[in-house]
Amino acid sequence: MSQAKVIVTDYLEEPLEIEKEILGDLAEVVALGATSEEELMGTLSDADAILVYHFVSITERVIEELANCKIIIRCGVGHDNVDSAAARARDIPVANVPDYGTEEVADSALGMILSLTRGIHKMSVRAKGGETPWSHELASPLRRLRGQTLGIVGLGRIGSALALRAKAIGFEVVFHDPHLPDGVEKALGVQRVDTLEQLLPRANVLSLHCPAIPETENLIDEAAIALLPQGSYLVNTARGSVVNTSSVVSALENGKLAGAALDVLPMEPPDDRDPLLLAWRDPGHPAHDRLILNPHGAWYCEEGLLDARAKACLNARRVLLGERPHNVVN
Repeated sequence: MSQAKVIVTDYLEEPLEIEKEILGDLAEVVALGATSEEELMGTLSDADAILVYHFVSITERVIEELANCKIIIRCGVGHDNVDSAAARARDIPVANVPDYGTEEVADSALGMILSLTRGIHKMSVRAKGGETPWSHELASPLRRLRGQTLGIVGLGRIGSALALRAKAIGFEVVFHDPHLPDGVEKALGVQRVDTLEQLLPRANVLSLHCPAIPETENLIDEAAIALLPQGSYLVNTARGSVVNTSSVVSALENGKLAGAALDVLPMEPPDDRDPLLLAWRDPGHPAHDRLILNPHGAWYCEEGLLDARAKACLNARRVLLGERPHNVVN
C-alpha cells in the first residue's frame, strides 16, 4: 500500500517535528505555507488529510479538486474558513480542535476585562502621554467590580471558563446562549436569559464567546450597544464578524462605552485606513486610551499551540487508520 499524504496548508513551516512524530509512520507530511486560496489550487488533489490553520480558506472551489481526502481538520476552534457544506456534499468530514485554547482565551478575556474596568490600560496610556496629575485621577471614576454584572454571549467551553473566573472575583454572571439545554446555569451557578435584548441592559461588561455563523454576524451593532448601560465595557475574543467595529468607535466617542477590548477583527490583518485603527493610534481621539486591540492572540501560549498541533494530528491518524474522527462539525 502506498504511503498516505497529509498536507498542512498554512501557518506552520518545516520541519514539522510534532506532525511527523505522530504521523510519519503512516504518511508523508508536507507544509505548503500558503497565504491565499489561489496558492492552494492544484496542490491538494493527492492529500489524504488536510490540516488548515487561519491564513487560508478551504472553499468549495478548493474542495472540488480533492480526489483522495478523507478529512479536513481546522486546527483551532472556529471553522468558518472551511466550507463545511461543500465538504459534506463530497462526503469529507470536517473536524476542529475545540478544547486546545479554552484556558488561554478565558484568561485573556478576564485580563482584558480587568485592564479596562480597573483603569489599568487607561492610566498607563495617559501617564505615558504625559497627562497630569500622576495619580489615580487619570482613571477616575471607577466602580468596584464586586456586584457588577458580566454578560456573556455564548456559554460553551470558553464562556463557561470565563464565568467561573468572573464569579471568583465577585461578578454577577448572566448569559445568553440559545443553543444550550436547560440546566447549564444550575451546574455553573450563573443566571440565564432567553434573549440578547434581555441580557444587554444588565451587562456592565459584555464578553462575547459565540461562533461566526450567519445569526451572529454584526450581532453587536449600534442598536445592540444602545441597549447596554451607559459607561459599559465590551470585550470580544470570539470572532471579528460578531462586532460592528464602526459602532464601537462611535460608542467610545460619545461615551456610551467606557472601554472596549477586541482580540479579533472582521478583517485580519486590518486595513491601515480602518477607522478603528485610526482611532486606536490617534492620541487625540477619545477612544485612544479606552480601546485595546490585540492581533488575534488570546488563544496563544506555547503549550496551547503544541496542544492544537498534536490533537489535530492524532485525529488525522485515527482517520488514516480507518477509525472514526473526533469533533466532526459537518
